[in-house]
Amino acid sequence: MKEIDIKSISTKNLYQILTSAITPRPIALVSTIDNNGTSNLSPYSFFNVFSINPPILIFSPVNRVRDNTKKDTLHNINDMKECVVGLVSENIAQQISLASSNFLPHEDEFKKAGFSKLESKYVKPFLIKESPINFECKVNSVIKLGEEGGSGNLVVCEIINIHINEEVLDKDDQIDPFKLKIVSRLGGDWYGKTTAKSLYQISKPISKIGIGIDNLPEEIKNSKILSGNDLAILASIEDIPSKKNNTSSDLNTEEKHILAKQLLEEGKAKEAWQKLI
Repeated sequence: MKEIDIKSISTKNLYQILTSAITPRPIALVSTIDNNGTSNLSPYSFFNVFSINPPILIFSPVNRVRDNTKKDTLHNINDMKECVVGLVSENIAQQISLASSNFLPHEDEFKKAGFSKLESKYVKPFLIKESPINFECKVNSVIKLGEEGGSGNLVVCEIINIHINEEVLDKDDQIDPFKLKIVSRLGGDWYGKTTAKSLYQISKPISKIGIGIDNLPEEIKNSKILSGNDLAILASIEDIPSKKNNTSSDLNTEEKHILAKQLLEEGKAKEAWQKLI
């Protein structure tokens, strides 16, 4: 296993490793405004939601590695204590890349990158019309994480209003990931799309407690065919089921496991268990 000694690597190379390894990352398109009323728009992939009550978003403008200067977003947030965080969908991915350019402080990235402004209800920074979801936020705090180039500035934002484009909602008025078409950030020049092939569902064991892999029968637990993921699906049930038929009684262990794996890949856990018991 390759080992990286943090003390012996340059900040630039460390940035490349971390941003290539910790992926995919959601992208925050952050709208701010300065004391003179000039808008700023910039994307940040050091971003996520960290609390529901209160609703908290966190993103981090990193000081420029080459000269340790701070982003306009950070200056504006320190002055105004407000921002709008928009999400990035596939149809605006090229525009957010353009908005990340180091334009001069007096230049408006809304105009430079071709975005449209909408008035916010509670904060001064503008909503981004082209973004499928906008969060109006007040800034609770900014936590400086270092002093040198590449150091982050953790911006803790409390959501006070949400705007959702109805085109990304399903028939039950819930956000549909296929309609949202969210874009994620990877390393280098790479981005990720949200497609039918890239998405799949895993049932969350919230209302039940599975038996756990340690309680699977030894023959299943030590299978050379079934993967760790396969075993986890099987171990998510509350009780090992009873045999309902004898369709697999003439099969050897390997054949049973091969058939069970195929069924698990099709999302048929109950049928897989019947092949195994």
